[in-house]
Amino acid sequence: MFKTFKRGVMKMFRELLVYHNSSLEFRAKLLTLMISANGEVCECEKQKLKEIAHTIYADDQERAELLIDTVYEFHNKIVTNNGLNFEHLIAQVRKEVKEVKRFCEKIDIDLLMKLHECIDEEDEEDALFQMRIIEFLQMLKDECRV
Repeated sequence: MFKTFKRGVMKMFRELLVYHNSSLEFRAKLLTLMISANGEVCECEKQKLKEIAHTIYADDQERAELLIDTVYEFHNKIVTNNGLNFEHLIAQVRKEVKEVKRFCEKIDIDLLMKLHECIDEEDEEDALFQMRIIEFLQMLKDECRV
């Protein structure tokens, strides 16, 4: 029960209590772009998201869980049209990469491709949309190298 309470407090006051919150939120935005591409989060995506979060923050279980919570928070805002939509999220990612160059290093295409594995091959439209997101993120990453 204490752990649940602590996670709730961390979510509410993330900006004040979490070290390098902007980095965590940027990563959450990248992951949200991938899982929100098809509108809903399937079991495969939930599992891959958990694996990715624990890969990124292998030494910090709480931070990994906070990353997962933040992705779901952003996803829910998109789905419910509660102050965030997909286009706005893309614009935020682009703006943050241009303003904070170290965020380029946080774009890990290989990790994001793990979420692409969850797309049903019969749904070509969702697969194509996710690939366009990957291409966009790769382009942002390439622009940073120039």
